[in-house]
Amino acid sequence: MSPALRPPLPPDRRPDVLIVGGGAAGAVLAARLSEDPERDVLLLEAGPAPQSAADFGADLLDARLVPGARPDQPGTVLHGVHLTPERPWAVVRGRILGGSTTVNGGYFIRARRQDFNRWAAAGNPVWAYDRVLPSLRAMETDLDLGAGPLHGGDGPVRVARTDWEHPAAAAFHDAARAGGHQQDPDKNNPAAPPGIGPVPSNSVAGIRSNTALNYLTPQVRSRPNLSVRGDTAVVRVSITGGRATGVVLADGSELRAGEVVLCAGALASAHLLLLSGIGPRADLTRIGIPVVHDAPAVGAALSDHPQVVLDWTPMRNLPDPRENWLGGCLHLASGVGEFGAPDGPGDVEILQSLVPMAGLTGGRTGTAGEALPFMVAAQAPRRSGRLRLVSADPGSLPHVDLGYLAGPEERVRMRAAVTAAATVLTASPMTALGRPGPTFPGTEVLGHAVELDRWIAEHLGTAQHTCGTVPMGPADEPEHAAVDQYGRVHGIAALRVADTSILPDAPLRGPANTAVLIGEIIGDAMCRALP
Repeated sequence: MSPALRPPLPPDRRPDVLIVGGGAAGAVLAARLSEDPERDVLLLEAGPAPQSAADFGADLLDARLVPGARPDQPGTVLHGVHLTPERPWAVVRGRILGGSTTVNGGYFIRARRQDFNRWAAAGNPVWAYDRVLPSLRAMETDLDLGAGPLHGGDGPVRVARTDWEHPAAAAFHDAARAGGHQQDPDKNNPAAPPGIGPVPSNSVAGIRSNTALNYLTPQVRSRPNLSVRGDTAVVRVSITGGRATGVVLADGSELRAGEVVLCAGALASAHLLLLSGIGPRADLTRIGIPVVHDAPAVGAALSDHPQVVLDWTPMRNLPDPRENWLGGCLHLASGVGEFGAPDGPGDVEILQSLVPMAGLTGGRTGTAGEALPFMVAAQAPRRSGRLRLVSADPGSLPHVDLGYLAGPEERVRMRAAVTAAATVLTASPMTALGRPGPTFPGTEVLGHAVELDRWIAEHLGTAQHTCGTVPMGPADEPEHAAVDQYGRVHGIAALRVADTSILPDAPLRGPANTAVLIGEIIGDAMCRALP
């Protein structure tokens, strides 16, 4: 039903909890909170809210494709950002039920033990690894390893690993091993050293399974105390006397609620807080937004991972991927800083695509004669980005600086990442099957720091792992924390944030798995009314 034909919500509707955004965490939260039949839950999604897998359509379910890579995909929204002051970019976010889990690559690797313990040490003790492990297990069904001390066997998210059957994947595996990299068969095992291994994915048997399908099943959607409403954009939170009382919609109408939870993503949730008068006082005053609560940490130091793509071109036609666009994944240490130490968790990721870039952006899987991309990212925790308002108009997106390559350590880390990738891609198991592609630094670049820095800056992209725009931490550290460990906004009652914006920094692995965990952790806290 189109928004124009959908009947308006009853003006006297006052749910106990109103959730803004039905993505990785929002869908989880709606499912968990509505398990209590006495709690009335309303979930608002800015994009469409398909009822079933069939309603999502084949393009969004085919795990051999990445919908978010397609510029014409209607289930996405583009945000303009700056990777560096000289390099503008457009990042993609899901604008459909399931959020970015509906349009991303299906990568489902957990954050490392070091990530959880670092967040816990920043004043968020419930996020320590040993305390979140039961939730990590409960939310998954590991189809490869089954239930055990590390993995779950009956959770809503089915997890399967990629394999080495594709010739390009097998060559990548053999090249990494020939270069001395260790086997890493279970990347969700925190005790395993970084190395070459298959990718844990929430895409199974060729089907991308988003959080709407995993958590908001037809049985859950039929609960009388849960309402899911799509095509309903929120522009700000209503706050009276220091308490959130509801939200204002794009059409100017207002919905009241007992509690509001923002799950709109790391860019949109921070934007909504700022539009609502919650953020740095000076920035709000400059834009002309009345200050409801001075929260200097909102948007002040976001975190994301810089990435470049190196190409490799097969010398013969290879088969299309059978079930998943992902091949293997190599994690290694850059040798830079704490997280790049040789005995550390690994701060560089080399992720293989079995589909050419033109196929990813064009919605096709064919590989004949085309280069295959390897995504090379430096994934050490960093907080050099910033999000700030440029206008009080909700339709004007905030200015986002990712702050890449801002310091010498990150430039050295990216050099190490590209050099390591180039070494693997020119090893004999890879050269027996193919050769470096058009996007590949030559020997005249790889051996010279200045030239390599220039090449990286010219080819720079992003892993799209934004975190930290509304960081969690103690209330007495307002410069560093805007919410507590359960997502409650400091200084405002009945308002929470539950998405990757609350992570103090981006984890050492992609955050999709952790985004689902956020919904579980905060959902459990709300269900148990934890202090």
